[in-house]
Amino acid sequence: MHQTQTKPCIVKRNCAFTVFDQREIKILTCARGALSLEIKASSKARAFVGEQVSLRCSFASSAPVSESLTVDWSYRPLGGGPMETIFHYQSVAYPTTVGKFKDRISWIGNIAQGDASIAIHSLVMSDNGTFICSVKNPPDVHHNIPQTVLIVTERGLSFQLTSAMLLSILVFLPSVLVVVLLLVRMGRKFGVLKEKKKSGCKKSSIEVSDEPEYTETDNCLGRLRVWCWKCVETDDEEPY
Repeated sequence: MHQTQTKPCIVKRNCAFTVFDQREIKILTCARGALSLEIKASSKARAFVGEQVSLRCSFASSAPVSESLTVDWSYRPLGGGPMETIFHYQSVAYPTTVGKFKDRISWIGNIAQGDASIAIHSLVMSDNGTFICSVKNPPDVHHNIPQTVLIVTERGLSFQLTSAMLLSILVFLPSVLVVVLLLVRMGRKFGVLKEKKKSGCKKSSIEVSDEPEYTETDNCLGRLRVWCWKCVETDDEEPY
């Protein structure tokens, strides 16, 4: 009995190949596998004018890290425009020597630990934009392209009132004003009493009795009133 022979095929990575058979022809397509080089970066980074910001980037490669590994950071302004390379690394760091980021970028990564981060110093408002971290570790050169959006603001403008904070202010502000007014009023009264003490006028405590009350006996006016009242009492007691 005649046996069917199959023509061998050459299989290539990420390609299509054909299997020939006398009875049927099948066309198979190679499925693309998972990325052999994966990069992770923060989607957003916030910082203040004049300060420093760290742009974090990490990578994982299926191939051993070699001297051929390269790291590139690119930048696109917030208002749009072409991408420009602002940093390159291959065994040593090569920050840009021209443009707005000149002398303001430093390498803070560690290739052995899969860290490709950089830092930008002396931030200004015009630094706002999109940063892209790219890593190539031959033969792993294809990877995803994560983007980091940098938001630089003035420190005074970064404070934003939330609804809860606004409600708290509206509730507690009147109470604070009332307390302040009471303290001011008490302070004024205390000042008046203090001035009276300095001038020799001091009021004694009120005593309940059938006779007229004299509260100012420690000064000349009080003594005069007592003397006058005694004179009146003496006249009332004389017989007619």
